Amino acid sequence: MQVTETLNEGLKRGYNIVVSAAELDAKVNEKLVEAQPEIEMKGFRKGKVPMALLKKQFGQRLLGEAMQETIDGAMNKHFEDSGDRPALQPEVKMTNEDWKEGDDVEVSMSYEALPAIPEVDMSDIALEKLVVKADDAAIDEALGNLAETAQDFKARRKGSKAKDGDQVVMDFVGKVDGEAFEGGSAEDYPLVLGSNSFIPGFEEQLVGVKAEEEKDVTVTFPEEYGAEHLAGKEAVFTCTIKEVKEPVAAEINDELAKKFGAEDLAALKAQIAERLEAEYAGASRAVMKRGLLDALDVKVSFDLPPSLVEAEAKQIAHQLWHEDNPEVHDHNHGEIEATEEHTKLAERRVRLGLLLAELGQKAEVEVTDAEMTQAILSQARQYPGQERQFFEFVQKNPQMQQQLRAPIFEDKVVDHIVAQAKVTEKEISKEDLQKALEELDAE
Repeated sequence: MQVTETLNEGLKRGYNIVVSAAELDAKVNEKLVEAQPEIEMKGFRKGKVPMALLKKQFGQRLLGEAMQETIDGAMNKHFEDSGDRPALQPEVKMTNEDWKEGDDVEVSMSYEALPAIPEVDMSDIALEKLVVKADDAAIDEALGNLAETAQDFKARRKGSKAKDGDQVVMDFVGKVDGEAFEGGSAEDYPLVLGSNSFIPGFEEQLVGVKAEEEKDVTVTFPEEYGAEHLAGKEAVFTCTIKEVKEPVAAEINDELAKKFGAEDLAALKAQIAERLEAEYAGASRAVMKRGLLDALDVKVSFDLPPSLVEAEAKQIAHQLWHEDNPEVHDHNHGEIEATEEHTKLAERRVRLGLLLAELGQKAEVEVTDAEMTQAILSQARQYPGQERQFFEFVQKNPQMQQQLRAPIFEDKVVDHIVAQAKVTEKEISKEDLQKALEELDAE
């Protein structure tokens, strides 16, 4: 086998690989010898079929396998000897298209090599860690929000009209074509106006009703309604209003705390403070991570594989286009050209991605099975009732596994770098932390 370099410019590499006909024949014979003991053929005992007959019967089929294995072996040996790591799958194609059995095989291989990543001294990287304490005002605000979610309702003054957000207690009977239908009636039903728990258009027609009033509500069932006999049909609901109630926030006391699983109000406040500070810490980490990436981007420079930058720029352009055109949910649109700005952002992302990957590899950072399982379970919660199917889908889909593994790996590498950097703490208000987060989003 001969391997000849044909291109070496920057990170671009090209090679010509020649596999001799003799090598291929030897590989085919090797496969036949390996398979011979298990082959049975009419007129011969198992394992006693002559090689010449086996070659005539199976040689043509094994030749393709031998060719592929030999070329793959040559490529693997090349990468092992050269130390090159291709940025993307190498492009491989036969160059003697008129090849016939008995000829040498000529193959061209081209790829972009990943660059050598320079050493980085982490000890001189200076980072600022923003610290926010959960003060009484923030805890009281969170308590007020909890009280609203635990709201109750009290009867409005007699003769008051129902408003959006009020609770209407009523009896109702629904009819389609003048006939009552199953599931269309109820007594003493408490409906919160504006909750969107009924058919579209139903709740809006009850705004303004009073207790002891009767009102017909006319709606049309959606075309995709679950009950086929009602889908797309017009229905009239005769509603008898019994009470109109206004929302009342729950009192902030020990009883409220018990509704949320706390022993008393003091314990609930402690839980809220802990949750708030965890949220602040998460936001603070995001700000510090951006500061670290900015510092690394300035600190490290190396050649980038053009193919990776181009692919990333196209991905960025595509993503931003969809953000600007949210009404388009599919990919049935024209090609979106990447701009100079997209390419500049792509270069940063590719550079930092390669750097973090190298640093993580050198530090032997790994994503554990437990961390992967937790990530999968977290994603699966977005598909209520289909968690098991999602879990099985991920197990069978290596690309999806990589999508879940990548951010975990990156965060662990960031933690590894932060542990070596100079980190100073700065206590700020939650408003200042929010501003810092907004600045990240604006960039």
